[in-house]
Amino acid sequence: MWTRIVFITVIFFLIDFYFFQAVKTVTQNFSGNKKLLVYLSYWGITLLSIGFAVAYNYLPSTGPLKGIRLYGMSIMVMFMICKVLGILPILIDDIVRFLKFIVQLCIREHGVASGGSPITRVKFLSQIALLMAAVPMATFLFGMVGGAFNYQIRRVRIKLPNLPESFRGFKIVQISDIHIGSFVSAKPLKTAFAMVAEQKPDVILFTGDLVNNLAEEAEEFLEQLSSLSAPMGVFSVLGNHDYGHYVRWKDESERIANVNKLKQLQKDVGWKLLMNESHILEKNGEKLALIGVENWSSKMNFPKYGQLAKAHAETEGVPCKILMSHDPSHWEAEITEQFKDISLTLSGHTHGMQFGIEIPGFKWSPVQYVYKQWAGLYHKDDQYLYVNRGLGFIGYMGRVGIMPEITVIELDRA
Repeated sequence: MWTRIVFITVIFFLIDFYFFQAVKTVTQNFSGNKKLLVYLSYWGITLLSIGFAVAYNYLPSTGPLKGIRLYGMSIMVMFMICKVLGILPILIDDIVRFLKFIVQLCIREHGVASGGSPITRVKFLSQIALLMAAVPMATFLFGMVGGAFNYQIRRVRIKLPNLPESFRGFKIVQISDIHIGSFVSAKPLKTAFAMVAEQKPDVILFTGDLVNNLAEEAEEFLEQLSSLSAPMGVFSVLGNHDYGHYVRWKDESERIANVNKLKQLQKDVGWKLLMNESHILEKNGEKLALIGVENWSSKMNFPKYGQLAKAHAETEGVPCKILMSHDPSHWEAEITEQFKDISLTLSGHTHGMQFGIEIPGFKWSPVQYVYKQWAGLYHKDDQYLYVNRGLGFIGYMGRVGIMPEITVIELDRA
């Protein structure tokens, strides 16, 4: 662990030292006292960031001090990203200078006078460097203040060819990726869940990642979680974070105990957790199958706990099936190939990377270079996938461009 800490500290310091050259260039005409103030502020923030990075794992992830841990890490990451962006013009300038230096050496070796003025760092590049750092920093800060809890209701009508007549107009509210350990107050959740209640859904479906890592993160929000209700119930599945794979446990039994605690917690608040199983919804004697699988992903090293074949077998004889599967990569990797009678799949997981652009007719996020289906509605033949953008956040305590989402899906017959 200490090797990793030393490595991260060295990387931080090198980036900061390189960016500091731009600060020195821009402030070269400042008075001595102003320079000293700027330099002390710069390196003071740097030392605080390094100290926080070292202390991060020792700060509590629950309780009154967790806000320091969460927002401190978010701000530290923001500073580092902005500094990396800021050093790009300086780096380009230095590469150009180095190439010119090599050319001059070659010219001198051949006895040709180079002439011209000596190579110097261009001041305006340093100003650009500071601007390139300042603009994203302002954007990230705005995303924390104005984006994190800017809940959006997204409505979609989906026509399914095999939907029973009694389920026409059936209203589903989907929420996903609460990441409740990132909330330092219950107020935003009260707001979001009140918005859910206002939609008067027939059923509420939660598609995974209730916590960041630990079941205990949800314990202080039991009242809010219990407030979610619908005539046909609240159903949920587990996401990759719910298994606790991103923290160190004494042994595997401790991790499994944490998962079991999270399962019991969902039961206690009135949610029906579907673990590779199904539930049949009935209206006027007609049936709609709801399937829920554990996390299954075709990307990177995310776990493949889902057993769709097992859950699917329980729905034989029910023509219309809706699947809850946390990771959208499951859809093309297995569902559309082997389970063509699953009409609608609901997923989350991507958060839209909490960063991107969404305007009418155009949407973009860096996450699309990893996930082909990352936000909104997709279809292939008669099968549909909806990817919820998530209600919460993790890592960066905000959202820029990709707002937190409450999805209202109304079913119709094609």
